[in-house]
Amino acid sequence: MAVQKLYAGVKLRETRTRLGLTQKDFAAKLGVSLPYLNQMENNRRPVSTGVVLALAHEFGFDVTELSSGDTERIVTDMREALADPMFAEISPPLADLRLTASNAPALARAFLELHRAYRQSHERLASLDDMLGRSARSDALSPWEEVRDFFHYCDNYIDAVDRAAEHFAGGLNLGGRQGIARVADHLNRRGIATHITDSAPLRRYDAERKSLLISARSPVATQMFQMLHQCALIDHADLMEATLDLARFQSADARAICKIGLANYFAGAALLPYRQFLSAAVDTRHDLEVLADRFGASLEQVAHRLSTLQRPGAKGVPFFFVRVDQAGTITKRHSATRLQFARFGGACPLWNVHQAFETPGRFLRQLAETPDGVRYFCLARDISKSGGSFRAPMRRLAIGLGCEVAHASALVYADDLDVSNAQAYQPIGISCRICERATCHQRSVPPLERAIRVDHDQRDVLPYEIG
Repeated sequence: MAVQKLYAGVKLRETRTRLGLTQKDFAAKLGVSLPYLNQMENNRRPVSTGVVLALAHEFGFDVTELSSGDTERIVTDMREALADPMFAEISPPLADLRLTASNAPALARAFLELHRAYRQSHERLASLDDMLGRSARSDALSPWEEVRDFFHYCDNYIDAVDRAAEHFAGGLNLGGRQGIARVADHLNRRGIATHITDSAPLRRYDAERKSLLISARSPVATQMFQMLHQCALIDHADLMEATLDLARFQSADARAICKIGLANYFAGAALLPYRQFLSAAVDTRHDLEVLADRFGASLEQVAHRLSTLQRPGAKGVPFFFVRVDQAGTITKRHSATRLQFARFGGACPLWNVHQAFETPGRFLRQLAETPDGVRYFCLARDISKSGGSFRAPMRRLAIGLGCEVAHASALVYADDLDVSNAQAYQPIGISCRICERATCHQRSVPPLERAIRVDHDQRDVLPYEIG
């Protein structure tokens, strides 16, 4: 298999600018000529092994930051946007998309923002009932999608919030079964009384009465998470607001939604402190049940946290994480791998996360291969959540966690799988509308980038052939 060359001109320029060095001085420290550095910074030549080693030796640079993960995400998003019928006559080659994502990522993101705004406007105009009831803000971006993209392009790792949560957890010694009592004591010292009661929603805080109500019907891990969420809003309000200021959201709704996301991030990072959790993940070989028991967390909390271990200089296995409902709708997602999820619509039906509802309480394993030839180890399990009483509705959800197969040996779940057997890999895609596979038996719609042929005298699994 050919080794993919590393083009990281943007990262090199950012590093040089941050260090306040001229190209001449930077080239001298890296041991290369000035023209060679100029070519690398403009992605005309790949970054050599010598330069990578010099960056690590001279500047203590985390060379994993040179990886093309962000570039691959942008390329995937642009390919999906360009599959829109409005671009039917425009088909830039993949090399052009990679060049744009590498050399001009800000321009690529601006294009994606523009297409998203167009698509939302088009969908709204398509419905007369929706149009009649639409306010003057009909052309505004979806706040939910704006927040989703904020975390997406931050690699779902917010360093300042993560470190603050780790420091907070260390100060309270949240490990063990006394965690809830210790957080309650912390709030009590702030003059806030915590009550765990049947009559409350998951969490209700009364600022005037200095009272925090937590639902007794929710699992212990959820109770702890909600208390830590409130601690984030009370103890670290300035940090939350400063992070929101830097994000520069276009609407108040997006800012409000992101504040919830940041407080949730703090709660997860406090419940599962970075260095302690990373060490435990390595020691247990990422056994989700052992980690959940050790930290008093849920399987979903553990799986989600594993996908956020992207701290520079101390990164964990790059995982993707997703949560879906029974209709296949993606309700939570993140990927630190090259596997990206469709921005619009559901996930590939061949992915094992959809089968998890059929086998409650069991982990499902899958070796999968995407159309670009990248192979993954995928883990799925249902995490259906009881409402806490006979008449309360149950939330039926499933989670998927996975990594590129090169990291499978670090997972206890992959021990008895033959990852070298090419026939063991299930072909999966991102979504039907951009998947290039012509013979998939689960295809729901034709790929928008390919022509189709219809033969009225012949019928196979699909009523058409993909050109």
